Amino acid sequence: MVCCSSCRGDEMLEIRIDNRNGKVWDITSLVPSLTYKTKRIGTASSLDVTLIKGSLFQSSLFEVNSGDIITLRKDGLAVFYGYVFEISSSRDESVSIKAYDQIRYLLTNDTYVFKDVTASQIVKRIADDFELKTGVIADTEYKIPTMIEDNKKLLDIICKALDLTLIHKGGNFMLLDDFGQLSVRNIQDMKVDFVIGDYSLLYDYGMKRSIDGDTYNKIKMYQDNKQTGKRDIHIIQDSANMAKWGRLQLYKQADENMNVAQIREQLSQLMSMKNRESRSISIDAIGDLRVRAGSYVPIVIEEINMNQYFLVDECTHKFDADIHTMKLELRVV
Repeated sequence: MVCCSSCRGDEMLEIRIDNRNGKVWDITSLVPSLTYKTKRIGTASSLDVTLIKGSLFQSSLFEVNSGDIITLRKDGLAVFYGYVFEISSSRDESVSIKAYDQIRYLLTNDTYVFKDVTASQIVKRIADDFELKTGVIADTEYKIPTMIEDNKKLLDIICKALDLTLIHKGGNFMLLDDFGQLSVRNIQDMKVDFVIGDYSLLYDYGMKRSIDGDTYNKIKMYQDNKQTGKRDIHIIQDSANMAKWGRLQLYKQADENMNVAQIREQLSQLMSMKNRESRSISIDAIGDLRVRAGSYVPIVIEEINMNQYFLVDECTHKFDADIHTMKLELRVV
C-alpha cells in the first residue's frame, strides 16, 4: 500500500490497518468514503470504511481480517482506534469494513455484586476482569450502596452506575473509548472551544419537543419490607402536569438498603429530571472531528433566539471525496 496520507479539503487524514502480525498498512488514498459515528449511551463507536480493491497502489501482500486494528487520525489528532468486526465485498471494486472501539467488548453478559463502590471503581473492575485497556477515569465520588446485576450486559451495568451517580447529585459522567483506552469523563470537562451556529459551520437544523420518550409526571418506587412481609410504596407526582399531559408513570424498585429519607430524596431527584418536556435539536454542519458524542457544544442560532450549550447525544461524521459533514443530535442538559 502507499505510505503517504491524502488530503480531504483542509483536513489531512490518515487511516491505517494493523494486521497484528507486524504488518501495518496506510490505506488513506484507497478510501473514497467513510462514516465515523459515536453515541453517548448504550453502544460502541463505529467506523465504516469503503476501500477500493485492486488499486494500482495496492500491494499484493495487503489483507484485512476480522480482529485487525484500524485507526483514524486527522492532522495528528487521534480520532478512532478500533477492531474490524465485519468485511463485505462483491464483484465490484469496493470492500466495506465495519470496526468498533473497545466498548464493543462490553456487550457481553455477566454477573456482578457490588457494595459501597463508585461508578469509577465499577468501570475499573470490569475492565480488569475483561482485560480491556483503561485511560483517564475521573473519580465519580458517589458510593453506590449495593448493585446486584445477574446475567446483565456489562455496558448496561456501567450505565446504571453512572445513572445512579447522576441521580444522587454525583455529577453527569460518561464512558467513552479514548483512542483505545476506556475513560470516564465529566461532561463539564468536554466543552469544545468553538461555536457552531449561523456564522460557524452550521448549514441546517431541526427541532423537536416531546413527552413521548423519557418524560414522567408520577413516579412510584416500591421496596419489599422484610419485617412486615409487605411491599412499601412511595409516590411523588405533579398534578398540574398530569392534568396537561395525562398520567405518565415511572414504576421502579428502590434499593433494599435505602431508608425512607433516601427514597424520598431519590424520588425528588428523579422528578426534577423526568418531569419535563424533552427538547431535541439536530444540527447539520461542516465537519470538525473535535466533536463527538459527549461533547458539550455552544450553539448560536439567531432565528430561534438560541445561544447556549448542548450535550451531543449522537454524532455522525461523513467523508465523501473532498466533503466532510457532521450531523449532531443534541439535548438540553
